[in-house]
Amino acid sequence: MAHSQDAARKVDFGQQAKAEVRKILDTVKADKRNSLTAPEGKLVCDAYGIPVPKEGVAKSAADAAKLATGMGFPVVMKIVSPDILHKTEAGGVIVGVKTAAEAEKAYDTILANAKKYKADAKIEGIQVQQMLLGGTEVIVGSITDGSFGKLVAFGLGGVLVEVLKDVTFRLAPATNADALSMLDGIQAHEMLNGVRGGDPVNREALAEIIVNVSQLVSDFPEIVELDLNPVFATKKDAIAADVRIVVDFDYKPKPAPRSNEEIVTAMNRIMMPKAVAVIGASAEAGKIGNSVMKNLINGGYKGQIYPIHPKADEIMGIKAYKSVKDVPGVIDTAVFAIPAKLVAAALTECGEKKIPGAVLIPSGFAEANEPALQEEIVEIGKKYNVRLMGPNIYGFYYTPANLCATFCTAYDVKGSAALSSQSGGIGMAIIGFSRSAKMGVSAIVGLGNKSDIDEDDLLAFFEQDPNTTIIAQHCEDLKDGRAFAEAAKRVSKKKPVVVLKAGRTSAGAKAASSHTGALAGNDKIYEDVLKQSGVIRARSLRQLLEFARGIPVLPTPKGENVLIITGAGGSGVLLSDAVVDNGLSLMAMPPDLDTAFRKFIPPFGAAGNPVDITGGEPPITYVNTVKLGLTDDRIHALILGYWHTIVTPPMVFAKNMVEVKNEMKAKGIDKPMVASLAGDVEVEEAAEYLYQNGIPAYAYSTELPVEVLGAKYKWARGAGLL
Repeated sequence: MAHSQDAARKVDFGQQAKAEVRKILDTVKADKRNSLTAPEGKLVCDAYGIPVPKEGVAKSAADAAKLATGMGFPVVMKIVSPDILHKTEAGGVIVGVKTAAEAEKAYDTILANAKKYKADAKIEGIQVQQMLLGGTEVIVGSITDGSFGKLVAFGLGGVLVEVLKDVTFRLAPATNADALSMLDGIQAHEMLNGVRGGDPVNREALAEIIVNVSQLVSDFPEIVELDLNPVFATKKDAIAADVRIVVDFDYKPKPAPRSNEEIVTAMNRIMMPKAVAVIGASAEAGKIGNSVMKNLINGGYKGQIYPIHPKADEIMGIKAYKSVKDVPGVIDTAVFAIPAKLVAAALTECGEKKIPGAVLIPSGFAEANEPALQEEIVEIGKKYNVRLMGPNIYGFYYTPANLCATFCTAYDVKGSAALSSQSGGIGMAIIGFSRSAKMGVSAIVGLGNKSDIDEDDLLAFFEQDPNTTIIAQHCEDLKDGRAFAEAAKRVSKKKPVVVLKAGRTSAGAKAASSHTGALAGNDKIYEDVLKQSGVIRARSLRQLLEFARGIPVLPTPKGENVLIITGAGGSGVLLSDAVVDNGLSLMAMPPDLDTAFRKFIPPFGAAGNPVDITGGEPPITYVNTVKLGLTDDRIHALILGYWHTIVTPPMVFAKNMVEVKNEMKAKGIDKPMVASLAGDVEVEEAAEYLYQNGIPAYAYSTELPVEVLGAKYKWARGAGLL
C-alpha cells in the first residue's frame, strides 16, 4: 500500500478502521491465540494506514508462482502458521525469489522444512510478499510497560536493534512533534539524513507510521507488543516489511487517577493542617512519638496538637486523648508513631473521625515482606477516603506553616524549594544539605512505600502552592508513570520539576527492588518519558540538591548564546567541555565584540570565546569584561572562571562581581551568571558570598556551575520560554 494513498486517513481512525481491527482481534480471541498471523497483521496495518508490501497467501506451488508474477519479482516467501513463531529458525523463509519456477520450488522447500520442524504444526499456506530493496532499516514498535502503559518505540532496525539497543520511547498516543523528535532521539540519527552520498529518509512518512502505531495500541489496549521490523525507509516512502503483533486479552490499563481538584483539596488539608493528632505520642525521650511531639512544638506550629495515648492524661503539657474519636474538634492530619500491627485499628478510627490524611511513620509493611499488612491499610484508606503518606517514612516538613510532622530534627530555613524522597536516608541528606547550604525550603516530604500518596499528588499540591517555585523529587519507581508524566508535563510549564531516578543500572535496579519493593524498569523509558514531560533529570543526589538550590536563583535566559570569561586558560578549556556536555551553546564571537573585549585584556590574552583575561589582571579587568558581557544584547548568559591571585584576591573578585550584577540589574539587565573558582581555601568563602547574592558559584569545580546553568536552560526550553 503506497504511502500517498493513505495520507487522507489521518490520526483519528474512523469507526470502519476500528471495526476491521476489532473483527480480527475477535477471531484471535476465539482461537485462544496470543499473537496474530502475518496476513492478519497486514490487515491491521491496512486499517490504520501503516504501509506494508503487496502480498498474498498461496495454497499451492502454482498459486505462489501466479501471485509472485502479479506483484513483480523479486519476492520473499514465508510460512504462515500460528504454531511457528520463529519462521527463520524453522527454515520457513526464502528471500530473493526471482522467477515463477523459483517460486514453485521455494513453496515445496518451505513446506517440507516446516513439517520437519514441527510435524503437527497447523499450516495455513505460504505468504508471498513483494521484496523491498534498499533504504535504511528502522524499527517502529510498541510495548506495554507496567508503570507507563502504552509506549511507542523507534530505532535502527534489522539485527542491530538487539546489539546496540539504540531505541527511543514516547508515551502513546504520540503527536507528530513527538514522532519527529524520536527520529532525532537515537544516537544513530545521522544515518537518517543520508550517509556517504546516500539519500535521506522521508521523515514525514516515518513520523506518520509512528503516530499511527501509537494510535492503534491506544485504541486497542489488548495489543501488548507490536513490532514493525524492519521498516524500509527511503527518500520516497517508508514501508513495514514485517509485522508482529502480540495480544493479551486480560490486560487491564491502570484506572484513571483521581481528579486534580480532589487531590488538591485533600493535600491542602494534609500539608497545611489547622489541627494535627499524634497517634502514639509519648513523654519518654528516645521514642518516635516523643520526637514528633517535640518537633511540632519546638518547630513553632501554631495549630492545634492532639496527643493520642491509651493511658496518659497529658503529654508535654498538652491534654491527651485515648482515641482520635474522643477529640472534640476537627483533625486534618494524623501522624502515626505506633508499631505496624496496631496501625489498621487506629486508621479505621481516623476514617470514622473523617480525618483526610494519615502520615504513617512506622516500618514493617511491604518493605519488610508484610504485603498483607500494607494491603489492609490501603483498603481502609480507600473505604474511608483517608489519604496515606508512607508507610515507612520520616514524615514531612512544610515550612510556611512551621510544621515539622517528623521525628527528624526541626527545620526552619524558609524558602521556595519543595523536595521529596522515597528513602529516609536520602531525606536526611536533603535536610543536612539544605541546612549547610542555607537553602530555603518550602517542604521536605518522605514517601516511603507509596501505598497511596505519591509524586503526582505532591506535584498537584506544589503546582498551586504559592510558597513553592521548584519541585525536586528522588524516586526509585513511579507507581503510575503515565499519571506522573501527565502531571509533570502540566506543572513543568510553570515550575521546574527535577527528578533523581534511582536504579538507572541493572545493579542499582536490584538494590531498588530489594529496598522498597520498587522495580526500576528500563531506564531508557524513564529517560525518554521524563524528557517528553519537561522534567529535568538529575544524575546524582548532589546534582538533585544543587539544581534545587541553583535553578530558582538564576534569572531565565532570553536566548541560547553563552559566553565564558576566565582568568585561567585551563579553566576555560574545562568550562568549554562542560558547556557542550550540558547542551549549551558556546556563542561564536562577532568581530566587533571581539575588538571590544580586546580593549580590556592584555595583548597576550585570548579573545574569542572563552575570553581569557589571564591570571595577573587587577579586579578592574574582571569588572570591565563582565560589564561588557552583560550589556551586549547578543550574549544571553555568562560563565565566569576565576583564578585566585594576589592581584585579585577571592573576596575582592566576589564583591566586585556582585556590585556589577546589582548595578546592571538596576538598569534592567538581569542575565544568568554562574562562577567556577579555582584557588586556595579562601575561594570557599567567596563562592558562598556570590551564591548568597544571586550568582551560583562553586569552589574547585568547573562542572557544577555549568550543570546548574544547563538545567535552567533545559527548563526554559521545555516551558517554551526561549
